[in-house]
Amino acid sequence: MTFAGQTIWITGASSGIGKALALAFAAQGARLVLSGRNEAALGEVAAACGETLVLPFETTDYHALPALADIAWDWRGGVDCLVNNAGISQRSLAVDTAFAVYERIVAVDLLAPIALTQTLLPRMVANGRGRLAFVSSIAGKVGVPLRTGYCAAKHGLIGYADALRAETAHLGLSVHVLVPGSIRTDVSRNALTADGSARGASDKAIDNGIDPDAAAADMLAAMLAGEREIVIAEATEAQMGEMRRTPDALFDQMAALMAQGYAERMNAERNRDATP
Repeated sequence: MTFAGQTIWITGASSGIGKALALAFAAQGARLVLSGRNEAALGEVAAACGETLVLPFETTDYHALPALADIAWDWRGGVDCLVNNAGISQRSLAVDTAFAVYERIVAVDLLAPIALTQTLLPRMVANGRGRLAFVSSIAGKVGVPLRTGYCAAKHGLIGYADALRAETAHLGLSVHVLVPGSIRTDVSRNALTADGSARGASDKAIDNGIDPDAAAADMLAAMLAGEREIVIAEATEAQMGEMRRTPDALFDQMAALMAQGYAERMNAERNRDATP
């Protein structure tokens, strides 16, 4: 199996994991919708990817999403896979961090992917097929120091994705949570500090991390294999990811609830209780 002929929409596609994913999907013959804020950088990625649509936008511009979703969906008659990759990290102690930094991180890393997914979700459900991928982090499984806001958002993203999977598995949708550890990108350099400014320096762990192209290849292979929670990490980070991995049996149990009419029973109880 490959992604040949499928339309893949990737956010945060101008660099790092997003760029690597774009190149990996393109190598399999996928059509790409590339989104991010840096239109020039997106254009450079597009030039290496074959059939592409460059669709730049600010990820927290929620009101613009319906029109953008129309453009992406109509470009080639649908979106087969949405990869919510755009995000921003943090390097600051909680005691020093301004609340505005938390607001920014949660807006970008949690609310933005939820907003975009919710915009596309009814169309995918109507089609009876589609993939939704969410790039979280080992910090979405483990409380890592200097990342309280980032951990909160990435933990939340996994919770949303897992619940969404349970609701939509019987409708033909696949939901993947990608859990990378240290990947060689600018994530640390661009991370927010206590006052909201960019850190401007990388971490040794990031500099010595997994090559993004290798990480992207592993992510695609795992998605095609039907894996739901995909940990891409090495050494201690891999151990942390495995220690906090959600068992497949639990995913199956939650999906079975929906397939057996859980939502219908809940609605029936609500309607019964509301009857005078």
